[in-house]
Amino acid sequence: MKLFFALLLAIAGSALAEKVSYKNYKVYKITPKNDQALQALRNLDEAVTEFSRFQFWESPSKLGRNATLMVAPEMQESMENMFEDLDIHSQVMIENVQDAINRESPRNARNIARIPVDWTDYNTLDEINEWLESLAVEFPDVITILKPGKSHLGRDIVGVKFDLTPNVEKEVVFMESNIHAREWQSQTFQNRMWRKTRTRYNIFCYGADPNRNWAYQWMNGGSSQNPCSEIYAGPRAFSEPSVDVMKDFIASVAENMVAYIDFHSFSQMLLLPFGHTTDPLMNYDEMMEIAEVALEELRQVHGTEYVWGNIAETIYIASGSSMDWVKGEFEVPIAYTYELRDRGLHGFILPADQILPTAEETLVSLLSIFRQYRERHPDGLKLKNKVSGV
Repeated sequence: MKLFFALLLAIAGSALAEKVSYKNYKVYKITPKNDQALQALRNLDEAVTEFSRFQFWESPSKLGRNATLMVAPEMQESMENMFEDLDIHSQVMIENVQDAINRESPRNARNIARIPVDWTDYNTLDEINEWLESLAVEFPDVITILKPGKSHLGRDIVGVKFDLTPNVEKEVVFMESNIHAREWQSQTFQNRMWRKTRTRYNIFCYGADPNRNWAYQWMNGGSSQNPCSEIYAGPRAFSEPSVDVMKDFIASVAENMVAYIDFHSFSQMLLLPFGHTTDPLMNYDEMMEIAEVALEELRQVHGTEYVWGNIAETIYIASGSSMDWVKGEFEVPIAYTYELRDRGLHGFILPADQILPTAEETLVSLLSIFRQYRERHPDGLKLKNKVSGV
């Protein structure tokens, strides 16, 4: 299969005026055991805003399934009392979030000369973009830097196109990451746990959730019209400049698109469309079968266990996502969202020594997905356009 890869690396930015500290914030893994406890946690999750002194890293979804909750020091006693009153099993996963954030960037303390990108440490966005530019210079016939538009703050949305056979009809594979700012392990940030975009919607609240801002089934569950909510879907579909840019670019290559892959963290899941319903729509059965084989091959690399299923059945109702829009609008055959490592021990602050293992196992599963699709569909798509000029 000839693949055209476009990876948009920078969607949402964090440019707050004052750096936020998470000193002595704790992260709890909590498990609801009864309906009352589950509903109480769901109510708490729905009440979260950017001003809250607590934040769900994993939302409560089902009885017996873990949720992950970060809590400020002054609220920890009352939260622990609530856990006890409602018979919610709890375990502290991170004692001090700020210490974990500081450890995320060990190379700053070393202050040593290094190559532009180091696979054993986290790199800044500037360093990554600089490295991509250098690859385009070194391999001009294969790699092209894409800058299809800008974010609300005027920052370039950067992608890279890999094309081994220019001017030849080919199938398109589109890969996206960093639609949620806090799922990007970077070192240049003001608020490490910021999730939304930076559009100002009232005097107090900024941003919309860019993965609730797509037109397919927009505001059909699992999203909010409260501008201060973490899952605010925006005043309308495609209201966020970065999402609008993505929409136009994806549409420009969609006719020959065979796969759309979206990377998030965390939880070790491989999710299928859709987020608004548990109904097995379109080629659900085929995608479930492909996922099962791919994740078994992933497990064999480092023993990492993933679960798989559609968004609504596996985690919770969540409408207006990028993957659902691509699948629903263009019926792209392969559409998956990865929730990468881990399952909550470190959450969004994954240690740098897990970068390479995560990449190795994920690559194996991706190649398995594409191989299986080719075996099932040896003739591929009926290509109508040449995409070399994109």
